[in-house]
Amino acid sequence: MRYNFKLRLGLFLTVFGILMGAYAYRLIQLQVVNPRTNSGSTGTYTYDTRVTAARGEILDRNGNVLVTNRASYNLIITGYALFNSEDPNESLRQLASLCRELEISYSDHLPVTRVKPYEYETSNYSDTWNNYFRSFLRQNDWDADVSAAQLIKLMRSRFHIPNDWSDEDVRDVLGLRYELDLRNYSSLPTYTLLSDVDATQLAELMELNTPGMQVLASTVREYNTTCAAHILGRTAAMSPEEWEVYKEKGYAMDAFVGKDGLEKAFEDQLHGTDGVLRTTVDREGNIIAQYYAVEPKAGANVETTIDVNFQRVAEEALGNYILDLRENGVGSKQEGKDAEGGAVVVVDVKTGAVLASASYPTFNIATFSQDYNELIQDKYSPIFNRALMQAYPPGSIYKMCTSIAALNDGIISRNFTVEDKGIYEYYKDYQPACYLWTSSKQTHGIINCAQALAVSCNYFFYEVGRLTGMERMDKTAKALGLGEPTGVELPETTGWRANEESKKALYSDPKMQVFTDGDIIAMAIGQSENRFSPLQMAVYTAAVANRGVRYKATFLNRIISADYQELIYEMKPEVASVLTVTEESWNVCERGMRMAVADPSGTANKVFGEYPVAVCAKTGTAQHGPGGSDHASFVCYAPADDPQIAIAVYVEKGAQGGSLGNIAKAIFDAYFVNAGGNDTVSPENAMS
Repeated sequence: MRYNFKLRLGLFLTVFGILMGAYAYRLIQLQVVNPRTNSGSTGTYTYDTRVTAARGEILDRNGNVLVTNRASYNLIITGYALFNSEDPNESLRQLASLCRELEISYSDHLPVTRVKPYEYETSNYSDTWNNYFRSFLRQNDWDADVSAAQLIKLMRSRFHIPNDWSDEDVRDVLGLRYELDLRNYSSLPTYTLLSDVDATQLAELMELNTPGMQVLASTVREYNTTCAAHILGRTAAMSPEEWEVYKEKGYAMDAFVGKDGLEKAFEDQLHGTDGVLRTTVDREGNIIAQYYAVEPKAGANVETTIDVNFQRVAEEALGNYILDLRENGVGSKQEGKDAEGGAVVVVDVKTGAVLASASYPTFNIATFSQDYNELIQDKYSPIFNRALMQAYPPGSIYKMCTSIAALNDGIISRNFTVEDKGIYEYYKDYQPACYLWTSSKQTHGIINCAQALAVSCNYFFYEVGRLTGMERMDKTAKALGLGEPTGVELPETTGWRANEESKKALYSDPKMQVFTDGDIIAMAIGQSENRFSPLQMAVYTAAVANRGVRYKATFLNRIISADYQELIYEMKPEVASVLTVTEESWNVCERGMRMAVADPSGTANKVFGEYPVAVCAKTGTAQHGPGGSDHASFVCYAPADDPQIAIAVYVEKGAQGGSLGNIAKAIFDAYFVNAGGNDTVSPENAMS
């Protein structure tokens, strides 16, 4: 008897232990692993909702807020209240039907086409969403190879969809049921049906009284300026490829991220950390309790180097110039009517900070999504950032590089002269002419280096280029930043310099790969294979103004905490390279660029001859392959005796570089003459 009693007691304790262990495991799963719990007898349900952290603001260098956030509303659905209602499927059908009527697109990740014949579209989703879909199939004991049409039939049966519904209603409700079903056995956050619902649509949707549907406050990006579209960038939902990267950083699957521009460059600083809102509701969906299990943390604010006033002036001046050029042309031959686009870049000579970067044509970043189809069909490619991403032949603005290379190594001196004979006949097989000879059959006569810079005499620089050689010019160009990364935070083209390596890389024909004597003298005037971005041209000009000291270009000024109380990071000027420029080299270059403005015969005299601030400038005209008007380039810096800002202007098929000085003049006016004028946006209470 005692043995039987002990046996029965042991069996009882074993069974009891197993039951308690199972109960404890389930309790842990419900309360710790997955806090969305059903309280059973109390008839309540607790769930967590991810609260998107406010994204940091983007400001200009003066504290003007360029990109901020505005309050918005999201609609979420919790299955507990919905499936405790009388007819959840009908509630969802009415909701989906109203969304169609209002032309509202909502989140639906069921990877099946919306119309017959049903097909899978898993390629449109990330690996993570496809893994959730496979989990859905396993949870329902359905074959992984089930066809899309058969899956729809199985889901209709599983979710008890009425037989008399239309195919459209069936597919809509199955998508919603799929989203809600996934939340029962995955770590996905509460289902967000709609984001950023406008007030009118919100009122109409809430009138349905859909069980389990609630409004959650959020924020969306808002732009306080129409300027700098190519620089600011935009945010949008992640692509499948982006999700594979950002999930490692703890991002939610439906998070919005920077797609381009500064939004992408400073994503880590701007993004913030999402919070968790814990909510307890009753069977009818009424909120019993609500609190933050994890407080959301807003992203940091990024203060850029851009001056929104200069940016606006640069964009308007560039756009107006190109439109006028298309209408009226320039010069007696009215060249430039085929002008396509252009760019302007303004940099701080002493720091490398980019004060303005304009590309024309441009677009409205706030309406990018609505305008996208029109933008991509525009023949002038307004989305393309010409300032950073297009490499152009520089033309005669390269001549400072040729001068410094020759003067630094003693190939020529300040007193070295050349007699311009119109056609350069040193080589029998390549005899280019000076532009003055081509246009008027005149020559510049006997001319020195400073004078040649002032009047942009090609003949002089053909001879200097021949004497100096490719290696010296290429080495100098590299040190001054041409064909080199500027260090800027946004994507950029590095272009390439005219040298043996670039010719081999650019041409497959061995005969074309040879760097010839003709290439050398063409290189000296900024032709041959020289191709640089307007940003590089501005950095190069600043390096010339700095006597060979080149700073890394940057769009970042400071990073500041969300409440503007803490300085997180401050950018310091960084020297990218130093070219030792002799006193003679510097004096000749500065004198030549100053004469281009001050002398009546100078190529920039018409624009800056009477300007109250002493400007140093160089004009350029560049030939190119496709035909039409020549490209036009213009670089300058000021004041001459203490350079502060450098400007590069480039217009595709702009015909004459000298006329581009009017664009630079508008920027100098804003910087020197109208300093302290009104800003276009309201300043934030940023740190001083």
